[in-house]
Amino acid sequence: MNERTLENAEPSCRCAPDEGNGILNFWRVLRKRWRLIGTITVAAVAGTIVASLFMTNIYQARAVIVPVVAKEGGLSAGAGLSVLASQFGGLPGISTPSSATASEISSLLKSNILREKVIRQYNLMPALFPDRWDAGTGTWKKPRFRPTLTALNEFSLRTKQRRADSPGGGPKTDDGAPDIREALRRLDRMVTIRKDVKENTITISVDSPDPALAAKIAESLLVTLTNYMSSEAKRVASTNRKYLEEQLGSTADPIIKQKTYNMIAQQIETAMMAEVKENFAFKVIDPPLTPDRTVRPKRILMAAVSLVAALLIGIFIAFFREYLEKSQAKRREVCI
Repeated sequence: MNERTLENAEPSCRCAPDEGNGILNFWRVLRKRWRLIGTITVAAVAGTIVASLFMTNIYQARAVIVPVVAKEGGLSAGAGLSVLASQFGGLPGISTPSSATASEISSLLKSNILREKVIRQYNLMPALFPDRWDAGTGTWKKPRFRPTLTALNEFSLRTKQRRADSPGGGPKTDDGAPDIREALRRLDRMVTIRKDVKENTITISVDSPDPALAAKIAESLLVTLTNYMSSEAKRVASTNRKYLEEQLGSTADPIIKQKTYNMIAQQIETAMMAEVKENFAFKVIDPPLTPDRTVRPKRILMAAVSLVAALLIGIFIAFFREYLEKSQAKRREVCI
């Protein structure tokens, strides 16, 4: 019994050192399989670098704006109109405008109304769809589609929409002209609006493979936003002025009349400021410039991530092959 026990104990004694030296076994496998690990790592990093070279470079144009806050001291137009409305017992036909907040400006920049104005006024259709625009002939390329029922239905719907709508911002309206809704979706993927509540700023970012186009769209958004808010302020001021002039004949109180005249003067001043002041609703802190550096793809980061991932995968494969070889060796020993 003792001899058999010793014979059975010998294999466990030989295995104990291997199980206790895990770090040594780890380095032994790495030294044994370093060619495999190196090949996988080099191939993965080289493949990532080559693939990144075929990716389209994306440039980003940025603009930072801050809303204009009404000046302190005295009654603003909105405050004065509110006081006058309370003295009249409520003026249902008058608006009381106030300074636009960052949330309001941000929502306006994200609205399809403003973006459609940008597309149409600055003729951005050919720039948004360069693959479908023939610059040589100045026409849209004929669409190529397979004669399936779905394709025919989509073509019919697009044709009806173009007939119902005005031309979608392109120089000519041909059969291959994109729909304005397609342009809005593409522009939405290019433009990002971020609002900083703490700093009370709005950042407009435009991503495009063409750096000049990115800067043009960012500048167009700012100009269109200024024109839209100025025209809206002038419209509200004109409406308020007409209403106030009508109310002059409805009261004999000289104090209220004097306040009404003051409010009319403020509405005239608001309309004049909206007409001549460049930064009427917001100030441009950082104007958009044509970018000279790409923001995507981040080739260095991609190479670093692929290097780490390839090393981990290579080590896993090396230990897996080591495990398979040991399992096969044990099977052969058992058979012998």
